[in-house]
Amino acid sequence: MDTFLPAFIMGFREGLEAFLIVSIILQYLRKSKNESLRKYVYYGTIGGIVASLGIGGILYILSKAIDKMDQVAKLWESGASFVALALVTTFIYWMIKHGRNMVSTVESSVSQNLSAFGIASVAFIMVAREGVEVAIFTFAGQYAIAALFTGIASALVLAVLINHSLVKVNLRILFNITLAYLILQAGFLLGYGIHEGLSALGSMNLLSSESPLFIKAFDLSETIFYHKEGLLGLPLYVLFGWYSKPEILQFIMQYLYTGSLFYIWHREIKKETSKLNSLTQ
Repeated sequence: MDTFLPAFIMGFREGLEAFLIVSIILQYLRKSKNESLRKYVYYGTIGGIVASLGIGGILYILSKAIDKMDQVAKLWESGASFVALALVTTFIYWMIKHGRNMVSTVESSVSQNLSAFGIASVAFIMVAREGVEVAIFTFAGQYAIAALFTGIASALVLAVLINHSLVKVNLRILFNITLAYLILQAGFLLGYGIHEGLSALGSMNLLSSESPLFIKAFDLSETIFYHKEGLLGLPLYVLFGWYSKPEILQFIMQYLYTGSLFYIWHREIKKETSKLNSLTQ
């Protein structure tokens, strides 16, 4: 349960975005009377999926091999978390800046690449970007594969329903909710990476157990806030990446990171609102 919801939401969000991007490309080709290029959208999409699965498979094999080496495994998990965090942060920042104009961004890319190779490349890059991000995030966060694919399958069903006008969904609200959750999970990934890194350095005797870096900010593991089994702690862990006994460094960095991204997002919303108000005056 503790990894099902994060994996499901990650798969759902990235899957939905990838499927909607494909839908936007196909609709643009239909509007611009370039339907002869539709098959190249499918070629690029399939290529992007295959590339994502390939990278995911490589990461899975690598993870299983390293898991057999106890001390190295923790250090590896920490390093992988930081690499994944860097990539996810780049994606989150892009979504904060451009996510509200996704349709115009995709259509602009398509209009500048109206050729068989260009259309296939646009579809490949956009689908592969979402897929690779899911693969890296899943690998670093140790998420359940079944939950991930359940989320992707749910996204596919919703995308088909939306594309055929069978359901109406406020995508802006939906993407805002899932983006907020993604920010919280990215913050958790940072905290997890720091915790695992300190643990690995300690077990390899590269860091003394008396080091101030191991000092806990607090310890609520004997209360209902225990993140693994606590009545409130477990749902907080699943929903917000709560940890009941974090090191001071872990706690500060995790919530400083999370707060910074929410502040940047809030600033962008204010900037866009101000721009819209000035246009209507």
